[in-house]
Amino acid sequence: MINWNTIDTVLLDMDGTLLDLNFDNHFWKEFVPLKYAELHNLSLAEAKNQLIPLFKRMEGQLEWYCLDFWSDKLKLDINGLKAELAGLITTLPHVIEFLERLQHTEKQVMLVTNAHPKGLALKMDKTCLHVFFHAMISSHDIGFAKEHPDFWGAFQLRYPFDKTTSVLIDDNLSVLDSAQQFGIKELISVSKPDSKLPVRNITKYPAIEDFRELMQGL
Repeated sequence: MINWNTIDTVLLDMDGTLLDLNFDNHFWKEFVPLKYAELHNLSLAEAKNQLIPLFKRMEGQLEWYCLDFWSDKLKLDINGLKAELAGLITTLPHVIEFLERLQHTEKQVMLVTNAHPKGLALKMDKTCLHVFFHAMISSHDIGFAKEHPDFWGAFQLRYPFDKTTSVLIDDNLSVLDSAQQFGIKELISVSKPDSKLPVRNITKYPAIEDFRELMQGL
C-alpha cells in the first residue's frame, strides 16, 4: 500500500487511528448526556435530544474538540469526567507493533491530533505512546482544526516537513480532504476506528482495518 522507501515523515492521528474511538464515542454519546441529565434533572433521552443537535453544529470546528469550551457550555467538568472513564482508553490492534517498527527507522514520526491538550495528556498517561513520537501536536496549538484549509500550512511553518515525502494516516475523511488539498503525498484512512462498530466502506482513500496492512516493507 505504501512504498516506505519514498516516505520521510509519518503523520499519525490519535483518536480512531491509534486509539480505539469507542472511548470517545461512548463518552460523548452516552456518558456526557447522562451527566448532563443528572445536572438538569432530565431523562437521558431528553438530554440527548438537547445535546446531539448542539454537538452536530460544532463538528469540524476547533471548539468541538475543546474540553474547556464544553466544560463552560455544559457546566460539567469534561476533563474530570474523561478521567473517570480512562479505563476505556486503549490502542487499536497492532498499533504498538507498527510504532515499534517505525522507531527502528530514520523517519520523522509526528502525532497530529485535534484532541485538546488536556485530553492528549490523559491519553498519553494511559497508553505511554508518547515515547514513539518526535513531536506531538494538538490543533489547539496551531489555531485551526485539522479539517480547516489553513491548518496544514500553519502546521508546516512550525514543524517543517516535506509534503511530497510524507504520509498521513487518519480516520477522519474531512481531515484527509484538507490534507489532500494541501498536497500531502500519501493519504491513508482507517476503516474500523471504533472496535465496537462495523467496518466502514471507504472508497475515496486507501483504507486499512488495522496496521498490519502497512507493515510490509517497513
